[in-house]
Amino acid sequence: MQTARAVRRETASGLTSAVHRNKPLSKAGVLERMFTLAFSGLVYPQIWEDPVVDMAALQLKPSDHVVAIASGSCNILSYLADDPGRISAIDLNGAHIALGKLKLAAFARMQGHDEVLRFFGQAQSRSNVAFYDSEIAPHLDPVSRAYWEGRGLNGRRRINLFARNFYRYGLLGRFIGAGHLLGRTLGCDPRIMLKARSMDEQRVLFDRHLAPVFDKRLVRWLVRQPASLYGLGIPPAQYKALAADGDDGIRGVLRHRLERLACGFDLKTNYFARQAFGRGYEPGPDAALPPYLQRGNFAAVKARADRVAYHQSAITAFLERQPAESCDAYVLLDAQDWMNDADLTALWSQITRTARPGARVIFRTAADERLLPGRVPDAILGQWHYQEARSRELGAQDRSSIYGAFHLYVLPERVA
Repeated sequence: MQTARAVRRETASGLTSAVHRNKPLSKAGVLERMFTLAFSGLVYPQIWEDPVVDMAALQLKPSDHVVAIASGSCNILSYLADDPGRISAIDLNGAHIALGKLKLAAFARMQGHDEVLRFFGQAQSRSNVAFYDSEIAPHLDPVSRAYWEGRGLNGRRRINLFARNFYRYGLLGRFIGAGHLLGRTLGCDPRIMLKARSMDEQRVLFDRHLAPVFDKRLVRWLVRQPASLYGLGIPPAQYKALAADGDDGIRGVLRHRLERLACGFDLKTNYFARQAFGRGYEPGPDAALPPYLQRGNFAAVKARADRVAYHQSAITAFLERQPAESCDAYVLLDAQDWMNDADLTALWSQITRTARPGARVIFRTAADERLLPGRVPDAILGQWHYQEARSRELGAQDRSSIYGAFHLYVLPERVA
């Protein structure tokens, strides 16, 4: 039986292989090891890729086998609304696996949407912990149960995070909290954005309150430190790509991405912005929520939850164990930004081997770039069609607003 400690060791081992590229005592090597340490626990209480955009690109069918990096699993459960045949959810991080399995076990035991909304929408009620103890824990696998009942530095069980606004925790949640503290220290409270009643007001509030922060000397210094962005899950290699994307370096990129989050979409329909500026989902029956938390999808997600299987693994290693032509859709998030050319070639070799004709691959990049041409051999990548216009169209619709580009590749159907 695998223990929770063994899962943590596996997380650290997988991250070491994925991130470490330099000697331990070099500056780059130290930064890589700092990132690995920061990324070894819970990182994403909520995933920051828009699953509505994903589903529009993937056009899932009941026969499809989806292979997807799990992260916070908002995407995994949301895909169930589109009725795929099965989903293999992959992640190096054992905490993300435990979160995904908690969500599956919870949906299996919950009888109504109000329970789901209280537990994973509001995520700050003592009754959530009581429900876990009485209804979820007895049906959770031993490793995931050990994770949620393990104790943090404050001596409390991790499951208690769902009584204290779960979305304020994890590496990303704490990063957003630090951003709020920094903003208030510099004379700007990010929550001011929630007062906007129209997109015109969003623009006024951003220009007046948020944009000036990027000109502060402290902020200019902070964004030049790669470790300052570890809370966004940005490893050193991805930081370099971001810093080269734009005329004003990393500061200009971050300002532009925050501007798009604040002004590019109506805040009443953008739950990513609500998380960034309000540190939680908006309460109320008409609130914007991820698809898996929406009332109209509750019955479908609950009925189809047994189609999801979680695997703690690198995605390339998982695909190596799959039969040829056994997968239809691949969701890589931004994982390829972490990879060198050899890693990319190994991954796409396995994607191409396991893909059925008509398969789709989607991913995001921190910078606005194609990423793969010139790095993956033409003999492999040339078998796929890059849907450039569709990629640009869908990228513009991504409400999370933190990526430079969205990409869709399609393997053509065989001609009879």
